[in-house]
Amino acid sequence: MSDHHIQLPEGSIEKQTTTLNLGPTHPATHGVFQNVLEMDGERIVSATPTVGYIHRAFEKIAERKPYYQITPLTDRLNYCSAPINNIGWHLTVEKLLGIKTPKRVDYLRVIIMELARITDHLICNSVIGVDSGAFTGFLYVMQYRELVYEIYEEICGSRLTTNIGRIGGFERNFTETAFRKINKFLDEYPAVLKEFENLFTRNRIFMERTQGVGAITAERALNYGFTGPNLRAAGVDYDVRVATPYSSYEDFEFSIPVGTTGDTYDRFLVRNAEMWQSLGIIRQAMDKLKDLPADVFHADVPAYYLPDKEDVYSKMEALIYHFKIVMGETDILPGEVYNAVEGANGELGFYLISDGGRSPYRLHFRRPCFIYYQAYPEMVKGAMLSDAIICMSSLNLIAGELDA
Repeated sequence: MSDHHIQLPEGSIEKQTTTLNLGPTHPATHGVFQNVLEMDGERIVSATPTVGYIHRAFEKIAERKPYYQITPLTDRLNYCSAPINNIGWHLTVEKLLGIKTPKRVDYLRVIIMELARITDHLICNSVIGVDSGAFTGFLYVMQYRELVYEIYEEICGSRLTTNIGRIGGFERNFTETAFRKINKFLDEYPAVLKEFENLFTRNRIFMERTQGVGAITAERALNYGFTGPNLRAAGVDYDVRVATPYSSYEDFEFSIPVGTTGDTYDRFLVRNAEMWQSLGIIRQAMDKLKDLPADVFHADVPAYYLPDKEDVYSKMEALIYHFKIVMGETDILPGEVYNAVEGANGELGFYLISDGGRSPYRLHFRRPCFIYYQAYPEMVKGAMLSDAIICMSSLNLIAGELDA
């Protein structure tokens, strides 16, 4: 921390500001972020963000890995909703290879992605509550994030960094236990979400702490490249699931919640409303599954999809495919594609160039966090220090996604 003296005209009172480091390891930043703030008392004169504290060079690592080994790297982007990252990557490779997945695979993917969206939003909104002084809501909804993690665990064996699914579908079929836990979540979470909203939405303290804080106009948000809930809170109804549908999202009926002011309060309301929409999408997907064959969980692409272990032990063709896929010897078509999904924080894009080799020639992740973090100094300028904290929480900055 250091002091700066501002030179003013002779005869006037000298004004003093203070440089304050907010982060990179401050508990209120909820991640490894640093903002160098120039403070006039409690008010922020300017903010200079720094990034790169946990930069792990994922894009360069991916350019040295076979395609199927890149999935675990995507877990570490937005780790609050890892399955969306995983499936987004698989969809990108499928677009390059021209793989068309069966409807049942699409619907299973939609269920997982919407569960991931809910867990991401419930963490973000409950943390906004914590930063305004209300801890109860956070503890209440976290037990349902735990239930979703049990669903992940039943499907793929993992919880936080899921590595869920494969190019062409899922590594195994969903069990009856997985469907039972999904139904349990659908039955119990709506009442919990309703009570969570009752705790905050019309709470006078919460409203005064969030309304007008960190506001951004639709025009400025678009200029920065905002997407996702932070853009929709500013009044722009852009959603990748509707603009360029993937995984058969066109088969579902849902609304796009939109705010008006682009402030912390509207970001909170939009994410809450999106959780209700996600619950509706999951119910529709569960109903659609009843009319489809229960044994289909991947596309018929043996050159890219690992065969059953029993077949590997007994059939030469399966052994060959298994060896080629694991050793990265499967031929990948040359080409250039961009594919995006609606991540919990916005448009999560993958720009992939293949030269026909075993690894991508070039891979770029379009991380929504990295893009809208650029607007943070503008959003907190003139605000109080406590407002800067709650504004950062409402943006839902995830350090892993920011740095990559």
